[in-house]
Parts: sequence; C-alpha cells; structure tokens
Amino acid sequence: MALTNQILERLYDRRGGFFVLDELAGPTGADRGRVEEALADLARRGHRFERSPAHGVRLMRPTVMDAHLIERSLPVEHIGKHVICFDEADSTNDIAFASARQAGGQALVVTAEYQRAGRGRLGRTWFSQPGTAVLASVLLHRQAGELPHEALTLAAGLAVAEGIEESTGVSPGLDWPNDVVIGAAKLAGVLVEVHTVDDNRQVVIGFGINVFTAPAAEKTVRPATCLAGEVGDATSLERIEILRAVLEKIQRWVAALQVGRTDELHHCWCSRCSMINRRLCVQSGDHRFTGRVVDVSPSEGLVLLGDDGQRMSLPAATSTIVK
Repeated sequence: MALTNQILERLYDRRGGFFVLDELAGPTGADRGRVEEALADLARRGHRFERSPAHGVRLMRPTVMDAHLIERSLPVEHIGKHVICFDEADSTNDIAFASARQAGGQALVVTAEYQRAGRGRLGRTWFSQPGTAVLASVLLHRQAGELPHEALTLAAGLAVAEGIEESTGVSPGLDWPNDVVIGAAKLAGVLVEVHTVDDNRQVVIGFGINVFTAPAAEKTVRPATCLAGEVGDATSLERIEILRAVLEKIQRWVAALQVGRTDELHHCWCSRCSMINRRLCVQSGDHRFTGRVVDVSPSEGLVLLGDDGQRMSLPAATSTIVK
C-alpha cells in the first residue's frame, strides 16, 4: 500500500502530466512489475489512467475522491485525519452516524461519488450526478459534540463558502440558514444533524457542493449553479482540493466555537449575507412569520422584526424561508 500511495501522489502532483514507468518508480527503487501492480491497485480504487507509447502514463482528471489524497498532510487536529470514500451510498450522513460507535469519539469524514438518497433540510432531496459534486459528511469529534446546533449551522455554511473561495477563487455568499449561493443561485447546501448514539450526542455536518454540474431546474426549489459555470477554466477544478479546503475551515470554526469566538463567526457570516434588512416570510414549525431581517445570530438564529413590531428569533433546525 505504501508504494501504491507514493505512486498516486506523484501522478496526482504532476497535474495531468505524463510519467514514463521508470521515472514513476523514482526514489522508491521499485521495478516496472511493481509499478504496474500499484497502477492496477489504483485502478481498483477507481482511478483512471491514460497511456501513451511515447510519453508513458498519467492520471486522468478529474480524480475520484481518494482517502489518502484527502488526508495527506492536511493541517488539522481532528477533522480530516480519518476519511472513508464510497462509490455509492444512500446517505453519507447516515454512514457517519452508523460509524459513530466504531469511531471511538474521533472525527470521521465520509464521502461518496453518488448518493442514492441524499437529503437536505426538512426532508428535501439532494440531487447530483455521479462524480460531479463534493458529497461529504463530518462526524464531529467528542469534544465538539456539545456545541449548539445554531452556531454549528452557521459555522458549517461559512466553512463551505470559505473553502470554495480558497480552493477555486469563486467567492460565494450565504443565505440563512444553510445555502451557499452565487447571486440568487444555490451552489452548495449544508445539513447539520444531531442523533443520540449510546447515550452520547453525536453531530454530523453534511454538505454537497455542485462542482461540474447543477441539478435540473425541475428538481430544485430554487435556481442552482455549479463551480464549472462560474470559473473560466473548469479543468482547474479538483474536488479533492475543494474538500480539503472545506475540512480545514470546518476544523478552524469548530475550534473557534469551542473557545467561545462566536462574535467572529457572526461577523464573518454576515459579511457574506445579503439578507439583512430584507423582508421575508418564514415558516417556523406550524407558524408563518413575515417581517424584516435584523440579524443572523449564532445563538438566536434568524432575528426577524415582524410586521406587527414583534422581535422574534427563529431556529434554523425548524425554520425555512417561504419567500
């Protein structure tokens, strides 16, 4: 496995460039036979190669999600140290919760190339074509499990927006409670869920980022976009690098919440939000409220000044914008 991963790293770091087999073995001292065995192992992991008699072999892009490449030298304390990748899954959130007992209090990241039953907030379905999106769930480590849902929802959305910007140059906005947007179009969504497993509170942050395609209009409740439609050169997009950047940002904001830096979260989230002072209609539980947005708070949720003059705080877990 060590040789296989070393060869994968060299192929990946050349960004689509060719290697002749002898060069690919490089400092490992492996012969061509072992290199071919390593390439066969990588093919079984889903990686695709192009071979040329004149130039050798190269890793085809975009690359499939690979746990070794995601974890490699990621500068995090918890989130991103342990990653598992699936070709298909019903829901990465469900896998993360099912893995909580085996995780032993450690953080875990689950990715999938395709979700058969991906979900968003309030029972909605998340649609994406195989191999076109970042679909991931983060089971938080035990020390972060008691952080409040409201703050985690804001932190997760902000981390996704910041990670996208850092890795692609695209600067998304945020719509409460969980939409990452470009203008009026949804680019990514976040779902924070809490379950009790063996009397322990387990928190999973799930997110989906449209990278190469966006869902068809008839499958979404609002217009959608993808990163490939927002950048000048879609071949520059690499889902692994997008995910790595997002995981770093989640680690940063979870650590910030653990030491009480909610003011910083509040400021950074609102700087990407265009909803302040907008008039909205919000469904919260069985009630519908209409008024002007005066704040989005890590502790209170959406703060609305109702048309009747009443100030109200609406929680992300049970509220959705109607119009």
